[in-house]
Amino acid sequence: MKRNGLSVAVKMVVMGALAGSLIACGGSGSGSSGSSTASTGQDGRSVGAVTGFGSVYVNGTRFKTDGSVASNDGLERENQLHKGMVLKVSGSWNGQGEGQASEVAYDDTLRGPLTAARWDNAANTGELTLLGQKVTLDGKTVFRGASADDLAMNPVGYRVRISGWRTAQGEFRASYVGAKVIGLEFEGNNEVELEGIVAGLDATAQLFTINGFGVDYQLATGDDGFDLNDLTNGMAVEVEGYLQGDVLMAKEIDEEDDLFKNDDEVEISGDIFDFDSSARTFIINGVTVQYSGSTEFDDIYSDSLQDGIFVKVEGEFRNGVLMAEEIEGQEGDAELSGEIQDFDRANEILTVSGVKVWLTDNTLIETDSDQRRSREDDLNALQVGDYLEVEGRQRNTDGGYLEAFVIEREDDDDNGVAEIEGRVDAIGSDSLTIMNLEILFNGYSAAGVRTGDEVEVEYTQNAGGEFVLSSNVSD
Repeated sequence: MKRNGLSVAVKMVVMGALAGSLIACGGSGSGSSGSSTASTGQDGRSVGAVTGFGSVYVNGTRFKTDGSVASNDGLERENQLHKGMVLKVSGSWNGQGEGQASEVAYDDTLRGPLTAARWDNAANTGELTLLGQKVTLDGKTVFRGASADDLAMNPVGYRVRISGWRTAQGEFRASYVGAKVIGLEFEGNNEVELEGIVAGLDATAQLFTINGFGVDYQLATGDDGFDLNDLTNGMAVEVEGYLQGDVLMAKEIDEEDDLFKNDDEVEISGDIFDFDSSARTFIINGVTVQYSGSTEFDDIYSDSLQDGIFVKVEGEFRNGVLMAEEIEGQEGDAELSGEIQDFDRANEILTVSGVKVWLTDNTLIETDSDQRRSREDDLNALQVGDYLEVEGRQRNTDGGYLEAFVIEREDDDDNGVAEIEGRVDAIGSDSLTIMNLEILFNGYSAAGVRTGDEVEVEYTQNAGGEFVLSSNVSD
């Protein structure tokens, strides 16, 4: 998961999107990180991607479960789930990271054969196409069965299971991609699932499209009591069936259910779309969110909300609308690659090439293996001397540290050279400081760099234990 392969030690980087939308908490309109009234232990539903097991970690809460999973997609037990899969957890939580699940439900977002794929290792982003739908990939996407590079090199050789969020009509952001080689499965090679908005409905011919992809429902039945005569343009539906050429032959169609019940206490995370600043509303995965002057904002300002930003929302579901009590920014603004030098396991704090890296229940610990492990096993697998890639959020409290969103163990391809991307906290005549890490210029220059600038730095540790730039500095 190499990020950039820097050729210089420090260079100015364009991070306009992050700078405009991601702010450290504090100040007017920023909100606090304290618990909102959505985390009082009342019954509700938490919807988000799995970040760990033992039982399941969703939205920063460890939910105890009975091991069962409600799903129509062949998953019945918790041990069949993978990190990155988006779950709907019904139950209660106390706002202190502990909860009890009464039901854990899973539903594929998309399923079918790939027609195109691309992946940019430097930017850590990519895109898949299946069933005519665009699926965005990023550093938080978990891959199983095939790597992002494998899919990009031979997309038509794989069929995939996608779990994620619908970010706009006909577009998706993948949290999980499970891939299988076409032809090697025992069954299900032609089974597909598609969700989206009905358009071009022809009730006589029993045809419609979802983002331009044709659906024939002559042989379909309504699932969960849904009456196919109620199909209308603009309705959000889920369709399961098989492919016949470039047409989805539907076997079952169901209108998308409301994720929540009236008066539910709610947690949900996903991409914002249909943002309306005047109405103070936006949509996450089909759920309308209403915020107000009393809504708390954590790690994002209210005037930084916009389409495409990933957030977590807590609040109460009333009459089909999620009334936001707290909105938390969930996008990272810093990266680090380096060696684990120390691990405070009791407090889950790593020291990686001189930088304090704090782990949370939201941290996704990625591995190369498809083997499913508990979060405790994930933590125990991290050892001093391991080389890590870390994405997260730069914090200025407690002396400065990196709150990890995603960490992945990698080979040290740079022979001990570490890399960091983040804001400059201080700069002097002979050093600069990022996240409480002082890096000496070591005879080089950082002309043009100022405090607060977003930079990329390449550095090493010398025999005296000091961290020093490893090559010339340029803008």
